Amino acid sequence: MKKLWGGRFSKSAEEWVDEFGASISFDQELVLEDIEGSIAHVTMLSKCGIISEAEASQIKNGLEQLKEKAAYDELSFSVKLEDIHMNLESYLTELVGPVGGKLHTARSRNDQVATDMHLYLRKQVQIIIELIEEMQLALLEQAAANIETLMPGYTHLQRAQPISFSHHLMAYFWMLERDKERFAESVKRINVSPLGAGALAGTTFPIDRHLSAELLGFEGIYENSLDAVSDRDFILEFLSGSSILMMHLSRLSEEFILWSSQEFKFIDLDDSFATGSSIMPQKKNPDMAELIRGKTGRVYGDLMGLLTVLKGLPLAYNKDMQEDKEGMFDTVKTVTGSLKIFAGMIRTMTVNKNQMEKATKTDFSNATELADYLSSKGIPFREAHEIVGKLVLTCVNKGCYLADLSLEEFVEAHPLFEKDIYEVLDPATAVKRRDSAGGTGFEQIMIAIKKAKDLMAKK
Repeated sequence: MKKLWGGRFSKSAEEWVDEFGASISFDQELVLEDIEGSIAHVTMLSKCGIISEAEASQIKNGLEQLKEKAAYDELSFSVKLEDIHMNLESYLTELVGPVGGKLHTARSRNDQVATDMHLYLRKQVQIIIELIEEMQLALLEQAAANIETLMPGYTHLQRAQPISFSHHLMAYFWMLERDKERFAESVKRINVSPLGAGALAGTTFPIDRHLSAELLGFEGIYENSLDAVSDRDFILEFLSGSSILMMHLSRLSEEFILWSSQEFKFIDLDDSFATGSSIMPQKKNPDMAELIRGKTGRVYGDLMGLLTVLKGLPLAYNKDMQEDKEGMFDTVKTVTGSLKIFAGMIRTMTVNKNQMEKATKTDFSNATELADYLSSKGIPFREAHEIVGKLVLTCVNKGCYLADLSLEEFVEAHPLFEKDIYEVLDPATAVKRRDSAGGTGFEQIMIAIKKAKDLMAKK
């Protein structure tokens, strides 16, 4: 098969060399974007008088036919033609004849592929934002249903203070809100057109780059042709935002894995998001959460891979940059799949409220309440801290908890303790009293949920 760029060459590469250098195995993902960019380009060429309206109409007709075939997955691609651009151009000339070759006037594969990726990411980022919102809604539903569900809060994976399960879930809502903001803010750098930059230096033809950008829905154009074809910052930014998002999902995955274990029993994951063991009949494994935790590493790898590819490249285009696509496609697939899975896991999980509350009564997570109690009565907090620490040690030695101590034992530790101390020690009271802005107090949680719902309603 004759190469479309083969005029300067006197011999062809061996088949295995072609296969190594070709990108069609993965860049065929850009087929619809490539056709969309070509339709805009040929429309611009006609408007600028570079080709005739009749030629443009003939080419667009061919491109529309290819678009329909692509939508129904009726196109097959050849490694010999290297990439999606050459494959589509070959199909086009078969359909419309030699006039198809005029499509590439005032264009290079360098600005063409960059345009494709801008179009692709613009669409995918919007999908990801919508999927983040679906997960946020799932979190809101569970948070609203569990405002007064008590659980131990942890630091260092040690029980620290009792909190509301709703409050814990809402922490992830706000993490996702920041993720969503990062993706939304990145769109202004994605939504810029490199089309018309040519190979690196622009073109001698009297093109209108602003027109082709407008036809494709871009907000503007790259102001420098070298930058236009060599910039992959927009992909790096996408991969960076995706890595932060996946880190958040991985943290929640870890919590779901712990909470669903026999040791915690805080939640039960729906059977549709778990698997069994081939040897141990009793097992119910949180495999989807574990997979998301594991897939976080591959998204990090996609980011580091592209950073490494780009770090030593001189301007403008280099073949190294062909390595920009597979990681991008992989990350899109990983992120969208993970968000869909998580929304389902959250909505269908069973919250074991009694088990959670029981856990808050069999630990020392209410110790801070005692220190605050004394501090509110004028005892310096550091002194109160030491007094309560000694009470905890007494309980450890006796094999009991703070609420099990007698009033006499409290008064012996400090005379300011009174009989209301038992109400203060109650986990529900402890949670309710933490009414500072953004705290775990029930009133504050209801305020936070309302803010979150109002925020989602504006979308």
